[in-house]
Amino acid sequence: MQTLTEILIQTGWAGRVVSHAQLARLLDGTPQRRYNLVNRALQHGELLQLRRGLYLLAPRLHLQLQSQHQPPHPFVLAQALVSGSYVSFETALSFHGWIPESVPVILSVLPGRRRQEVNHPSLGLFRFYPLALRQGHFLDAVDRHTFAGQAALVAQPLRALLDLVCLRKLEAESVSALVQSMRFDSDLLMPTPAATWQTLQRVYAHKRLVAAIAALRREAPA
Repeated sequence: MQTLTEILIQTGWAGRVVSHAQLARLLDGTPQRRYNLVNRALQHGELLQLRRGLYLLAPRLHLQLQSQHQPPHPFVLAQALVSGSYVSFETALSFHGWIPESVPVILSVLPGRRRQEVNHPSLGLFRFYPLALRQGHFLDAVDRHTFAGQAALVAQPLRALLDLVCLRKLEAESVSALVQSMRFDSDLLMPTPAATWQTLQRVYAHKRLVAAIAALRREAPA
């Protein structure tokens, strides 16, 4: 087992994403020594590169470690891949049990204007989409969840559904068709308080989302 791998295990980074900056604090010596250690661990398949400057201990090595050192949850990985993002769309809806099927791709909303995608051969596909949101409301109706001691931001189900409406640029009259196509149970909307609807009306920059929110409220059982 390579030196870098041993250090990650001993310092509690075995189940966490580690950056270049964090490696610089963990490893003594010159940048060249640090580069050599990282490169050797990558060549031996003990370390995975998620994207430039981000690394993770290879999942196969977790079988040799104690149970508390498990690979990060995919939602935690998504947060590490794009800082400031949160899980949403069909991924969050599946997580909350609002749609019946699992989603093989981790879908997130990111700050900024450029879509991003990370397709890792070992860890799966991650997609990040920008949305037209009002300043200061990016994390409204988004909650912090903990997975094996590591945090990730996940949209509440209604926020995730509206993010999907925003992403697809749907008009109000298309919302009902979307609900039906997703086999979405409108009874899930019933406990939504009026204050939540009002909060969500402040999130999106386009007026058509206000109409879409009104359409969803009409879908809710009386």
